[in-house]
Amino acid sequence: MDWMKPIERSDIPEGDEWLYEVKYDGFRCELSWTDKNIMLISKNGHISSKFPEIINWCKENYNHFKNKLPLKLDGELVILNHHYQANFPKIQMRGRMKSMERIEKQANQRPAKLMVFDITEIRGDKLLQDKLTLRKKILHQTLQPVSDNAVLKCVETFTSMEEIQKVVSASKGEGIIAKRKDSTYQKGKNHYDWFKIKNWRVIQGILTTYNPSNGYFAVNVLDDDKLISIGTCKHGLQKESMETVKQLFKEQGELIGGSYHLPPAITSTIYTLDLYSGELREPYFKSINPNTSYTVCTLDKLQLDMAQLPIEVSNTEKFLWPNVFTKKDLLVYIREISPWMLPFLKTRALTTIRCPDGIDKESFFQKNLPDYTPDYLSSASNNGLIICNQLKSLVWLANHGSIEYHIPFQRIKSEYPIEIIFDLDPPDRERFDLAIQAAQMIKPLLDDLNLISFVKTSGNKGLQIHIPIPEGSMTYDETAVFTQAIAWTLEHAYPDLFTTERLKKNRKGRLYIDYVQHGQDKTLIAPYSPRMTKEGTVSTPLYWHEVNEDLTPAAFTIGNVIERVREIGCPFTEYFEVGHNQQLDKVLKMVRE
Repeated sequence: MDWMKPIERSDIPEGDEWLYEVKYDGFRCELSWTDKNIMLISKNGHISSKFPEIINWCKENYNHFKNKLPLKLDGELVILNHHYQANFPKIQMRGRMKSMERIEKQANQRPAKLMVFDITEIRGDKLLQDKLTLRKKILHQTLQPVSDNAVLKCVETFTSMEEIQKVVSASKGEGIIAKRKDSTYQKGKNHYDWFKIKNWRVIQGILTTYNPSNGYFAVNVLDDDKLISIGTCKHGLQKESMETVKQLFKEQGELIGGSYHLPPAITSTIYTLDLYSGELREPYFKSINPNTSYTVCTLDKLQLDMAQLPIEVSNTEKFLWPNVFTKKDLLVYIREISPWMLPFLKTRALTTIRCPDGIDKESFFQKNLPDYTPDYLSSASNNGLIICNQLKSLVWLANHGSIEYHIPFQRIKSEYPIEIIFDLDPPDRERFDLAIQAAQMIKPLLDDLNLISFVKTSGNKGLQIHIPIPEGSMTYDETAVFTQAIAWTLEHAYPDLFTTERLKKNRKGRLYIDYVQHGQDKTLIAPYSPRMTKEGTVSTPLYWHEVNEDLTPAAFTIGNVIERVREIGCPFTEYFEVGHNQQLDKVLKMVRE
């Protein structure tokens, strides 16, 4: 393909002549669209059959594009974890699939998107000699008017270097692309107009094996006293340093199966893009460290280094959940989950529950900022309330022992809810089945009212049903009429199973439908917040099909929720968009008559 390719460099070019984009980790692709054909072309050739969701979307939107054909779009084919981060193993797996049945299944479960950053042809007219800014303008005019376009998406452009750095750092994106605004579209790398700056993680590892047949060194870390492999590395060292290390292995190592083995001793600093399934991605050596003890190369340190925490943290080895999870585990979880969790905390008055010495020691609620709050957290504050709008703030709160994060149903300075929530509270975990039954009964009632609803675990013993709504569309008085009506409907239909009785002693083993909790300034646990349970559970968003008899309240913890979200996506991804467009005609008619 005659693509224009970015040239790798370590520093970001600055100045008014540059614009910046997030670099996505996927397959570089051209979408070539004529009246007769729609083709996705990667460096490995035609891959249209592997990504039917892209082709089908184009066919469905043919009428919008028919007067723009022939059309050629340049972009990155990705499966997104979230807005600024792609899942490379997922797209790689799709690319290798041959079974159409498997491809169709994956296309439905984790649909791919083409993140489009350039347009090289429209109506058959070549745009290669036009300036980038004009091509960007034409691209936006071509794609933006398509309603609900979640498939061909324009890559966001930034003019501020500081802003793009902040975005890529917070989202753990693959890197930054810098492009000269007046650049034309040229073949290959014969230019000085496009550059890529990768978002390297810096880790430390122990070299234990050298394979002379391919030149690779095995890289390990220590978990307690056990060596754990995290991949191999061969590039990056100066020739002299490389030869010295090779000689050390050859002279002092034991030759087993064609490779030289040494006991733990040689430590190294390595750049890497990520750690997928225990394998470093694109690793290369920064240095060999003869003065660093191999004992510092631990799994805990690796996890903290990979997390790229934005602030200094302390006492990471302290157990917050006795014998289960440490403060390190909390910090890594909070940092990794932040792109999915922060949107629910932003612009709301946060209440945290702090357990500085662990969940089995003293804990306390905190609604106001302490005196020692850093500027970046206090600057967002409203009358001393905690407003958590950015990653640094969230990690700072976790570093000070904040385990639980509770939020109100309205934004600061607003009297109107932006969501309606039903809290389904069984008497104990053993009766979690009652929460499942209640949710399964409430869902069709909401469907009949044309409401799109979301569901999550409470992280303790129940479930919570969320209905996002446009801000200002309903008052709290109106939402109270609605939640009471739904709760009473269930209670009257199944009085032996469900109750709206507030006093626990009078509930008699029934599930409590807490509709009273939905009120101004009252709070509920935020999506993805950890809980003060012995297992370290998390209030976890679910897909509705997961609400069945196989669901258990302790299934999701800070130890597995990150992997879950990367594997199956976030069920609340469209939450705020749905809220903005939620149709309330039937509900409003019901509560206002």
